[in-house]
Amino acid sequence: MDARFTDEQDEIRRALRELLHKRCGPQDVRTAVDRAAGYDPGLWNALGEQLGLPGLALPERYGGAGCSRTEAALAAEELGRALAPTPFLATAVLAAPLLLALGTDGQRADLLPRIADGRLTAALAVPGAGLGTALALTCPGGADWAGGGRAGGIQARRAAGRWRLYGEADQVLDGHSAGLLLVPAHAGGYARSRVLLFLVAGDAAGVVRTRRTGLDATRGQGRVQLRDVQAELLGADEDTDVLAALAALGDFVAAVLAAEAVGAADRALERTVEYVKQREQFGRPIGSFQAVKHRLADVYVAVRAARSAAYYAAWATGHGEGGRMGGLALAQALEALRTAAGEGIQLHGGIGFTWEHEAHLYFKRAAGDELLFGPGHRLRAHAAETAGLFAGREVAV
Repeated sequence: MDARFTDEQDEIRRALRELLHKRCGPQDVRTAVDRAAGYDPGLWNALGEQLGLPGLALPERYGGAGCSRTEAALAAEELGRALAPTPFLATAVLAAPLLLALGTDGQRADLLPRIADGRLTAALAVPGAGLGTALALTCPGGADWAGGGRAGGIQARRAAGRWRLYGEADQVLDGHSAGLLLVPAHAGGYARSRVLLFLVAGDAAGVVRTRRTGLDATRGQGRVQLRDVQAELLGADEDTDVLAALAALGDFVAAVLAAEAVGAADRALERTVEYVKQREQFGRPIGSFQAVKHRLADVYVAVRAARSAAYYAAWATGHGEGGRMGGLALAQALEALRTAAGEGIQLHGGIGFTWEHEAHLYFKRAAGDELLFGPGHRLRAHAAETAGLFAGREVAV
């Protein structure tokens, strides 16, 4: 692995940072999350048309840029720095890879070019509390998150040669606004239950969507109710192992989330350093006190270590060497973000606790991601179990 960024990667970072600096300042973020969609469609269009962000990791034959997963992680870091509320995670990281991996040639040709240029947004309708399980980040991927074939979750039945879906999923990332829903649903009843993946238009008859209030306002979430909705099977084969596809996607999702958390942590640290240089106590800037320096130095080391882990995870998943590196990197990055945001709130003093200041948004991003994708100790425990770290070894007592 070459740890240096290429000229192309540096250019992606520079262009994205410039655009976000102009159009995604703190007040822009607050305005965007108050919109019905939970983000600024104008900014998303600019990211798609000017930078090709949604299709960064998609093949060129589908209108994408054909970049690697490292570039996707790099873009996520910049989005994390700005806490930019966009459909990038739901559309480009969760939904698009599944369409690419499982879709038929016709489905790919129809959907992926529209995703690549930003015209179409998509959401994976997995309940928010089940994302860590569905992506096999916190435990082996099973089907309990989708109802287990019993009552609950989303069920699929075939009638007159067409698939019909009924049920609901809550806390779906961008589920309230996405133009396309990828819906995992149980088919075959309890005795022969299996999970299949379906395509549902966001405005299809029988789809009822409601925006939900989440801890992290910059991550839009919605409740998706399907009331006997007509759906299209993703792919041509009903024997597709959807659970395995979701588990394979998990490491990439975790690596991208880790890079995003690193970007947020780095920006939180920068804002804190800027503030302690200006705020004075006893006639001198508080940043000159040794205790403050030590605290910020610890945060700096944590952020740098998390960045190394995030980019190694992104590189490893792109070269088939994941091995749950994504989950480990995500655990480290979320811990770094929580630490950076917490220290920022403390060192900003009284203003750091106010609703008007941005410090709490960074802390909520860390806490919200832990709720959605799993706390650090569970991410680490599952990675250790998968690697067989403690298998067959005696423990001294």
